[in-house]
Amino acid sequence: MNDQNDKIPTFFRFEDLRIYHKALDYILWVMEQTKEVQAPDCIGFVAAFNHSARQIAVNISEGSARNKAQFVFYLKTSKTAIRECLVYTTIAFRTGIISEEKELESRNHLMEMTKMLGALITSLQKSTQSHDSYDDDDFPNRNY
Repeated sequence: MNDQNDKIPTFFRFEDLRIYHKALDYILWVMEQTKEVQAPDCIGFVAAFNHSARQIAVNISEGSARNKAQFVFYLKTSKTAIRECLVYTTIAFRTGIISEEKELESRNHLMEMTKMLGALITSLQKSTQSHDSYDDDDFPNRNY
């Protein structure tokens, strides 16, 4: 992926967040891992796994349009989607959909995103802004 620090800021501020791009990468990873699954009894599972992966990025984008407290709520909802993906990862491994190597890869993606979301949530909660919205000063180095 391109170095996000070299990009010109976008109209939609959530697109400047590294965690958003990590979430998009994870969506593509899940799609790649599950694209060959054809068994009728696994179709719903694959759809649910893909949906949870998408919800990570969707909640980041949706929350970014809200006030600070609501943004934190949506970021926490993204963390819930990450935990769902961990369950789906374990099931995918145990049913042979993904290998042990791919299970570890998924877990690493999910742990990294959890840490990034936690740091962003902490940053927003510690912000000493006197108003309930956030601005560019709330994302000083955009390492989230």
